Amino acid sequence: MLDTIDVNFHGKRHTDFDLLRIIKAQEQGFDIPVTAYLCGVSIRSRAGIGVVFGHKRKDQYGRFGDGHLIRTSDVLKVEREGRFWVMTTENSRYVLATFQRQNGRASLRDFLRTTNGQYHPSPRILQ
Repeated sequence: MLDTIDVNFHGKRHTDFDLLRIIKAQEQGFDIPVTAYLCGVSIRSRAGIGVVFGHKRKDQYGRFGDGHLIRTSDVLKVEREGRFWVMTTENSRYVLATFQRQNGRASLRDFLRTTNGQYHPSPRILQ
């Protein structure tokens, strides 16, 4: 008889602090609909990287499931709405509930400083 073990290398558990911040964000509400809430966020190469919660496009195959790591499409802008930062990408809006330790907030500051309110898309093809 075969024993099976289900191992998930692409996910993380949300901490109590993450869940508390998500609850506060949901209570705050947002004018424009939100696609998902992200925890442990950093911005790298114009993309947001974090752990997803409550994604609107979650499917039966586990894509965009709670606790999964996600790399967003190009970030167009990041703005403060109430007590939270909201990241707008090409097709989605994410609430940044928590930042990655040590470099998450620094990556946000770097992104805001380098973009200076302007959008420069990533090239579609590399030479």
